[in-house]
Amino acid sequence: MMEDLKLKLQQLHQRVDSLKDQINTEEATKNAFVMPFIQILGYDIFNPTEVIPEFICDIGTKKGEKIDYVIKRDGEPILIIECKNWKENVDAHNSQLHRYYHVSKSRFGVLTNGHIYNFYADLEKPNIMDEKPFFTLDISDLKDTSLKILENFSKNGYNLEEILDSAEGLKYIKAIRNEFEKEIQEPSDEMVRLLVNRFFSKPLTAPRLIAFREYTKKAFSSSINESINFRLKNALNISEAVPSKAGEQITAIDNNVETPKFITSEEEIEGSQIVKAILREVLPASRIAFRDTQSYFGILLDDNNRKPICRLHFNSSNKYIELFNNGKDNGEKKLISSLDEIYNYKTELLSTIKNFEP
Repeated sequence: MMEDLKLKLQQLHQRVDSLKDQINTEEATKNAFVMPFIQILGYDIFNPTEVIPEFICDIGTKKGEKIDYVIKRDGEPILIIECKNWKENVDAHNSQLHRYYHVSKSRFGVLTNGHIYNFYADLEKPNIMDEKPFFTLDISDLKDTSLKILENFSKNGYNLEEILDSAEGLKYIKAIRNEFEKEIQEPSDEMVRLLVNRFFSKPLTAPRLIAFREYTKKAFSSSINESINFRLKNALNISEAVPSKAGEQITAIDNNVETPKFITSEEEIEGSQIVKAILREVLPASRIAFRDTQSYFGILLDDNNRKPICRLHFNSSNKYIELFNNGKDNGEKKLISSLDEIYNYKTELLSTIKNFEP
């Protein structure tokens, strides 16, 4: 079922991406994006006993308040859905859902703009919706772990106990991960002291703390860089794309430490694997080489700089694939909104190989 769910969500993402510029209202977002999502979960949007639009939800003295959608199972609400325009940031609009949740008797609430779906529960206080979602689904970035969770919300796979068992863990894992990422970017004084006091016996004066904060930041960056490069070498089965760190000397603590100039991202790894899968139709894996640079991730034929197959420009908010089917000196950048769109350029990639082959 998970593969079928993934395929349908990928198709929905393509629909959202192609239509969003023509969608200008919240109502249009609901009709074009959210209702198909509810259908993908297996619920009958035309059955008013199963999916109820504009569900009246009186809140205290406020009468006639309406929830966009309520999904019922065996006559009981299991999910309430509040929708916003696709252009809006869903993280900034949970107060309305919070009010509805309190009186709806549903265990779960969803706030969505049609491409981001935030799932909420009442893990901290019964019948009071938590401030933070325990699960977020981005249909442009589908992961197997997310699909497994989403399956539990589907009509055929609905499992209240399993959702509740995993919800608390998901919520706190997400929170810990957010804090960890903050520490990686800007290590706090607490983190620096925690690490440095394990090996440094002198008092941590203010100047030393400043110095150690920079060392900690560079150590995090270096460690992550080496870890990702190690995964890259194993995932792509290459031997020389990443320089070895074995011969590097350890720098004294009071000397300057060189910060890595670039870090190979997971998106670059995944994108290069997609390109490799396409090229394997005409090439053995041994002829496909990879080189990461500060400005792009390069994919080469025979590890030859004069034979560029394509380049992945993923270092900004917009992602591009640069193609060379018109010649190695005539690279053409194509904007892509998701990694799956790389498959759209199969013809150009295979044509590039033909141009290089004698």
